[in-house]
Amino acid sequence: MKIIPAIDIKEGKCTQLVGGKASTAKYYGDPVEAAKRWISLGAEILHVIDLDATLGTGDNIKSVLKIKEAVKAPIHFGGGVRDYGYCKKLLVECGIDRVAIGTLAIKDHMMRREEGSMEIKNLPQALRERIIISLDSKGGKVVTHGWKTNTGVETVKLAEEFEDLVWGFLYTDVDVEGQMKGINLEGTRRIIDATDKPVIASGGISSIDDVRGLKDAGAWGVVLGKALYEGKIDYIEALKC
Repeated sequence: MKIIPAIDIKEGKCTQLVGGKASTAKYYGDPVEAAKRWISLGAEILHVIDLDATLGTGDNIKSVLKIKEAVKAPIHFGGGVRDYGYCKKLLVECGIDRVAIGTLAIKDHMMRREEGSMEIKNLPQALRERIIISLDSKGGKVVTHGWKTNTGVETVKLAEEFEDLVWGFLYTDVDVEGQMKGINLEGTRRIIDATDKPVIASGGISSIDDVRGLKDAGAWGVVLGKALYEGKIDYIEALKC
């Protein structure tokens, strides 16, 4: 299982939020330095999110590209990817290793329901194999636009719909995200059991026991955010799991 440090960027700074609320922002310095630090400790992948793009308040793509230049590890990027043109640009021109889409996936879901087609199928398979579907879940339903819009779409159903089209899934339980009070293991296990594709788990992971529980559940990887920055989880100890 991969232990993936999160580098969420807001206003050019490494940031952590609680439940996606901008008012809860806590800053942890320069994102490039954070990236270098996690790589030096053994990280194989970085999870980089543009919070401003997610919230519709700006973008931090320059900071993301600086991270890409500074480290050799693969980057999983998400935040504000609202059309496949931008998604393709990130993958092809910017060289981002994998791109996570959430709101865009819901748009495709609605398109399929109304017109019987999905825009993602227009992308070459080689690019689709580098796309991650962000399953941001609140009460078992997908939320989008920075977790502000409840789509009413069942999280498991969306995973099943994209099963044969993408690399894998990033499951985030919004109800526990950033609170450092533990994970929703049952909800995560439902997603893992619903697909044969890799599932990366995030949201609420606050102890080594949480990490072990997700490993036992079959998660391909876990994203560690606030618990790392606040010192509740030691990264080296997590790697030993």
